[in-house]
Amino acid sequence: MVVSKVKLKNCLQRCLHTRHLARPNMKKRKQVMMSSYDDNVKPNLKLKQNPPFQEDSGHSNSVHEIQEAEIQVARKSLLSWYDQNKRDLPWRNISSDNVNEKAYAVWVSEIMLQQTQVATVINYYNKWMQKWPTLEALAVSNIEAINEAWSGLGYYSRGRRLFDGAQKIVKEMSSLMPASAAELKKKLPGVGRYTAAAIASIAFGEVTGLVDGNVIRVITRLRLIGASINQQEVIEKIWSLANQLVDPKRPGDFNQSMMELGAVVCTPKTPSCGQCPVNKLCLAYKMVEFDKRYSAKRGCVKLEDNNSIPDIECLIPNCNLCLPPDQPWDKESGVQNFPRKPKKSAAKQVNLNVVIVSATDTKQRQKFLITQRPKKGLLAGLWEFPTNEGCDSAKQILSQLCKKYDFQEEVLSGLHCIGEVTHLFSHVHHHYKVWSTSSSEELDIASQDSVPCKWLSEEELTEAAMSTGMRKVFKVFKNDQLQSSNQKVRKRKSPGDDVPISHKKTQAVISDFFKRK
Repeated sequence: MVVSKVKLKNCLQRCLHTRHLARPNMKKRKQVMMSSYDDNVKPNLKLKQNPPFQEDSGHSNSVHEIQEAEIQVARKSLLSWYDQNKRDLPWRNISSDNVNEKAYAVWVSEIMLQQTQVATVINYYNKWMQKWPTLEALAVSNIEAINEAWSGLGYYSRGRRLFDGAQKIVKEMSSLMPASAAELKKKLPGVGRYTAAAIASIAFGEVTGLVDGNVIRVITRLRLIGASINQQEVIEKIWSLANQLVDPKRPGDFNQSMMELGAVVCTPKTPSCGQCPVNKLCLAYKMVEFDKRYSAKRGCVKLEDNNSIPDIECLIPNCNLCLPPDQPWDKESGVQNFPRKPKKSAAKQVNLNVVIVSATDTKQRQKFLITQRPKKGLLAGLWEFPTNEGCDSAKQILSQLCKKYDFQEEVLSGLHCIGEVTHLFSHVHHHYKVWSTSSSEELDIASQDSVPCKWLSEEELTEAAMSTGMRKVFKVFKNDQLQSSNQKVRKRKSPGDDVPISHKKTQAVISDFFKRK
């Protein structure tokens, strides 16, 4: 079924909840509707005068498709905009002619950029590439070094998968990365559909589209895809459109232009639609402009709250890509109606007790007890201060600590609560209650459950593979130490300690009250 311009105009009109127009002014109505469709992009559409979208006519997904003429305009506009406006990022400035080295660099950057902002990644990426500039260098490293380099970046399994993948490539593939998206996804741990497409298109020039959060936002707005993006049918449609759009001569640059557009122009909130190089192709933007022209300039549209003209969602009940009937177009949101994300389930709340155990070694250096987390699960393999869940009282916490690490309670200075801190993960919120205890000397430690543990100085802690949450905990400890130190200093000082002796008032004696004759 071919959708005419008139049909598209009516589609946009009904999505905006417009109602009856004055019947005598039908000529003006037609002119406005046709003028809202950009004349610079003229797909091969056959105009028809029959009424659009009859209730029993079924529905074609043509409104969610993109025509060949539009594809050509999109490619040219996006690449031109990208060449002039792309951000200067280190993974875009790879000078090596060796495609294998380029693929490795792209792989590292794409893994780091998952769920992490570009500004955060830049420093981590530069340090990583300085330490492990090649696959071979990474493959002979160790997981402890990987975790230390990844510390603070979050989602730590990403670093381990990079390490595992590098070892596999060196041992099983003669140090040569797979050159196609299909092979990358099949053979490398932690490489999914998006990452494989990014590496293949950017490093190896494979003509394949890609879909990440930025691309989803761009395409759903371009083609009015309003169904929830957690539906497989919706994601497959977006992938199909991405593959149609990708430029065959510059696939890597085009894919990066789509992601760049979503990152800096077509943003989740307050998008800069006026600066968008493809706003003339964007149906969501046209809906906003169409509404402005009709409502403000023409003044001939009645936005009455009645059901005389059903919304488009009601007219096409079988379309699985449109905005759902129970979540229609919101005029105030504009293009931000797209994409529609599913509601997040409430994060799990976990209350934990964290004990910072400090001791003084033979060189009078303060050291801290840390223990390693399990090899699998959240924050796998990272180091942390002794942590437990379920104990309520200081006595219980101290007893459990001594039992686990074979300490004698007498050698510890008791247990003091020094503060609380919360750290948020995507699916769970950790609420840490921070406790402190100390010993006059470094104690022998032997965990009963054979969990690795060790004493580290403050300087060594800064280099250790610890999570951001644990670093927040240690900051609470340092602040408490500083406050305690300041209080001790104030107690030692008398009110006049900072006054020079010559300026101090001496205590009056009785003779001072009598004048000498």
